Amino acid sequence: METFTSSDLNFSTSAIEHFTKVLKNRGFGLGVKLGIKKAGCSGYEYTFDFVDQSVDDYITFEQDGFKIFVDTKSLTFLKGSTIDYVDGGLNKGIKFLNPNAKAVCGCGESFTL
Repeated sequence: METFTSSDLNFSTSAIEHFTKVLKNRGFGLGVKLGIKKAGCSGYEYTFDFVDQSVDDYITFEQDGFKIFVDTKSLTFLKGSTIDYVDGGLNKGIKFLNPNAKAVCGCGESFTL
């Protein structure tokens, strides 16, 4: 298990608290799996999923007791990113600040590398 460094990924306290709360409300699971896939109007989009069993081919990070799993291909495109949780009334949700993204679509759901 690794800890995050700024060259890998950065998670805000509010993001970790959000993920922890969602997993607790779900009632079970080891953590959250984070990645990217080809999709969306700009080419790529971020993906999240629950992890119920250890995933061998993923890098596992831990922050404040919460585990996040990232596949090595996605980590290449996410390195240096900050993942935040923003609660701005109607605009609440996970926000990515990805220095590798060349452009982000208007809805903020997808990006170009």
